[in-house]
Amino acid sequence: MGERKVLNKYIPPDFDPAKIPRGRAPKGGQIKVRIMLPMTICCNTCGEFICKGTKFNARKEDVKGEDYLGIQIFRFYFRCTRCSAELAMKTDPKNGDYVVEAGASRNFEAWKDTTEEDEAKARADDEENNEMRRLENRTEESKREMDIMAALDEMRSLNARHAGISNADALNAMTANTRTDKER
Repeated sequence: MGERKVLNKYIPPDFDPAKIPRGRAPKGGQIKVRIMLPMTICCNTCGEFICKGTKFNARKEDVKGEDYLGIQIFRFYFRCTRCSAELAMKTDPKNGDYVVEAGASRNFEAWKDTTEEDEAKARADDEENNEMRRLENRTEESKREMDIMAALDEMRSLNARHAGISNADALNAMTANTRTDKER
């Protein structure tokens, strides 16, 4: 029990740290990791649907020659749960997502298909056909602009109030107050 509290260990005089074997680097730069599938995919070999959240033992490697704004891209290899075919996916930091590379296909996700341009176009079409919707949107925009202008005016008045007082003025006012206190 006493050995566990010892901070200093005995090192013999003939000890050579160069003779200690070093750990091997992983083969092919791949390491084993435990991952959870970030999306639902379908195996191309057997047609098995593998759901989002399924855990796998995978091999992870750095993608050579690819990065996005200095962010390293990783590739993961794992096997299908039904037919043991090898599947591969890699990270996509540009979109904050993953890309299925080989052995499987990603399921269609309708919420990812809509873009901001499509939403703006749908809103414009809706306004064209509906006069009340156009009026509501116009009043919401004017209210938002008025709120922004009120906040800007408030910030300007606060800045003007604070800009009028300098550090020297504040010190002079404090010394004048102490003088009047002493005179009393």
